Amino acid sequence: MNDEGLTAGAVARRLGVAVTTLRTWHQRYDLGPSSHEPGKHRRYTAEDVARLELMQRLTADGVPSGEAARWVRTRNIATALTTRSHANGHAVTSRNGNGHPALDGARDGTRDGGGHNLPLGPASPAARGLGRAAMRLDAESVRQIAADAVRHLGVVGAWDSVLRPVLAAIGERHARTGGLIEVEHLVSGLISDVLGAVARPHGNGRGRVLLACTDEEQHSLPLEALSAALAQANVLCRLLGARVPLPALRAAVRRTGPAAVLLWSHHRRTADPEQLTALSGDRTRPLLLAAAGPGWDLATLPPGVATPRTLREAVELLRAAV
Repeated sequence: MNDEGLTAGAVARRLGVAVTTLRTWHQRYDLGPSSHEPGKHRRYTAEDVARLELMQRLTADGVPSGEAARWVRTRNIATALTTRSHANGHAVTSRNGNGHPALDGARDGTRDGGGHNLPLGPASPAARGLGRAAMRLDAESVRQIAADAVRHLGVVGAWDSVLRPVLAAIGERHARTGGLIEVEHLVSGLISDVLGAVARPHGNGRGRVLLACTDEEQHSLPLEALSAALAQANVLCRLLGARVPLPALRAAVRRTGPAAVLLWSHHRRTADPEQLTALSGDRTRPLLLAAAGPGWDLATLPPGVATPRTLREAVELLRAAV
């Protein structure tokens, strides 16, 4: 942690809560920043953050906020810091070593136990915060963390280090358990809103890049990220979104004459190479055809189709094409 401490915004991103939540904990429970220099905003020290992390874990386990705050304030600072490294479901005990009946079983925030957290591995603090907010269905915090990441890191940086890891973890948990549909819907919708709010370049609606999902493909969020990233690179594009049938795609190409067309497929069952072959044979064939997403079998693609593997590669490829 920075020797000067962390701002409220930085702590909120780390914990996956809204700044207003930190203010509430400060005003109601006296769990605020303790570092202060004249003429500067107060900063959160490592000890302050440790207390807040413990407060968060206890409330997530069902302890009432007031009771959790009273107990956290009685904790020895060194003990509070040590608690952050104790996982595996050990009971949290008070300073005198006696277990608190309402607090036994509080778990470390990095643990994938009890279904409360996502398995994010060595993810960034912002991604961990977003994952915690997602699992609480805390819409305000999810939106704030995603928006802060886009603002500070740009769309590509935010997607790679914050947004995509959390979306992937939600998908993995769903594939394993069949759950988290409500979490996926909430997070995807809010991230879509954040990406849609990225300012677009002016061009009287004339985009030289056309983005579309393949027929029956419903996972359009990666294309929304690409559209927003292109906007930050000052590249105009049209986004047709999910489930674009081939006749509609060909009609859009004829009517707009794009220099580049990128088709996204998330699933193997939606990745029909005939969709690209048909565009290759049209008189209005774009200068660049690209296939992106894990659904494509690269060996089956028509000759000359580009295959960007990352969001950054796709942005650079399309930017060069126009």
